[in-house]
Amino acid sequence: MKIYNSLTGKKEILETLEPNRVKMYVCGMTVYDHTHIGHARTFLCFDVIVRYLRHAGFTVDYIRNITDVDDKIIERSKKLNIEALELTLKYIDSMQHDFNSLGMIDPDQEPKATENIPSIIKLIEKLIEKNHAYIGKSDVYFSTDSFAEYGRLSRRNTEEMLAGARVNVDEEKRNPADFVLWKKAEQGLAWDSPWGKGRPGWHIECSAMSMDALGESFDIHGGGMDLKFPHHENEIAQSKCSTGKDFATYWMHTGSLRIDQEKMSKSLDNFITIKEALKSFSSEVLRYFLISSHYRSPMNFSIDGLTEAQASLDRLYTALKDCEIQVEEVENGFSFQYKKMMDDDFNVPGALAVLFDMAKSINSLKDSDQFDQANQLATILVSLARPLGVLQQDPEDYLKTGVQLSEDKIEGLIREREVARKNKDFKKSDQIRDELISMNIVLEDSADGTSWRRK
Repeated sequence: MKIYNSLTGKKEILETLEPNRVKMYVCGMTVYDHTHIGHARTFLCFDVIVRYLRHAGFTVDYIRNITDVDDKIIERSKKLNIEALELTLKYIDSMQHDFNSLGMIDPDQEPKATENIPSIIKLIEKLIEKNHAYIGKSDVYFSTDSFAEYGRLSRRNTEEMLAGARVNVDEEKRNPADFVLWKKAEQGLAWDSPWGKGRPGWHIECSAMSMDALGESFDIHGGGMDLKFPHHENEIAQSKCSTGKDFATYWMHTGSLRIDQEKMSKSLDNFITIKEALKSFSSEVLRYFLISSHYRSPMNFSIDGLTEAQASLDRLYTALKDCEIQVEEVENGFSFQYKKMMDDDFNVPGALAVLFDMAKSINSLKDSDQFDQANQLATILVSLARPLGVLQQDPEDYLKTGVQLSEDKIEGLIREREVARKNKDFKKSDQIRDELISMNIVLEDSADGTSWRRK
């Protein structure tokens, strides 16, 4: 299995620190607002990665943190005139509801920054002791000059990094690139420390939480591409300086999400929350769409793209319709093709292409009345789709979702049509069919009777 490592800029064979065990940390949400589709894209990609690693036989320790102390949280709580804790609890609940709606598996641990303050303080003390951090007039800073490898992940020198990031001019800093480890604060979210009352900087939180959960060195560290610098660059610096060991072996970053070819951001006010997106499309359609591009590739969010995703799922579920999913599955050539794709840096688009080839074969088998072979292939298809988190519904149930008319009303119209056909009243029969089609309901006649599905 090969993974693209952002640290080295190339695909590398996955060699874990412990045999058949993957220790993985993904930077989670800063909880001060509702989650949006950009967040959904990132965390769905890692959801698929964890699922597939487990499917491939690895034991995965999956950690995804929650940042519940941050300047954005404090600013938002002041704006809404509520306590910061009340704000974070509200949006943690909202986040978990959204992620569950999209079928994401729960992480094995979900540490919060506010629950790890002693570990953070201990880590900062160690950095000061080793001369990698210093105390300013009020805050504590990491000294980037003390780490010769600073900039390795983002492949920039100091001047380039400063030009590409928001760096506050601060007379306390020895170098403009130095970053805060502990920020002085007398009120609100603040804890006692050797440097006075205050709160931790964002970067040190993740170093402490990841090492607490997984140890000083672990296998995979992931997050969105926007975290590569400065967040992940700073994590590497402070972690390696504190322990003298390599931090994470592989660094994985998801591509950015754009809306109608424009960068999505809260500052541009063009972001779409997960809740808003789910009002127009089902959770499985949204999930399918957001995982259908390679995780490292930039992606454009559009209604046309979602409509195509729904059509793709319709094709797959239609192939599975009337098939009997068996308990035992037998690997075949499609299984090996799927594995080849997913083992190559989690190539989901390639894996989906294999699933469509399988669906085409299933349809051919059904057309030629080879139902045993069709059932066997459908069983493999459903199994291979499981790590992607799709095609796990009953096909008939899926194909009936999203219509405005109640099932009882539809069945009543079908009975009316049957009576009309028996009476050779084909005009009325056609009127009922056309009426249902106008409501996106398609009737399918067979020797066993009439069934219906969403158009």
